[in-house]
Amino acid sequence: QVQLVESGGGSVPPGGSLRLSCVASGRLESRVDMRWYRQAPGKQREFVARISDSGFISYEPSVKGRFTISRDNTKTTLSLQMNSLKPEDTAVYYCSFNTWWGQGTQVTVSS
Repeated sequence: QVQLVESGGGSVPPGGSLRLSCVASGRLESRVDMRWYRQAPGKQREFVARISDSGFISYEPSVKGRFTISRDNTKTTLSLQMNSLKPEDTAVYYCSFNTWWGQGTQVTVSS
């Protein structure tokens, strides 16, 4: 059993920054694909960023250049640095490690 716990969400004005973290506990697979997703009210969950087990990184186009995904060397902590936040970034953000999911953390961008 693997548990993912997210933290770092909050409310910021447009242009602000937040850093999300996702910490895994339990027995993970030897290879871990780590991702961030988000779900805005009334919308489907969408992909935000990914770091593969080998370190390949990809982003959803609307966040590229503003968000940075990273992980620690033990591959148990995933982060998402979010800069230049926009109101359309408002959503619940979820992390995933392979098929395991976190509970979500709310990010609100509003003046």
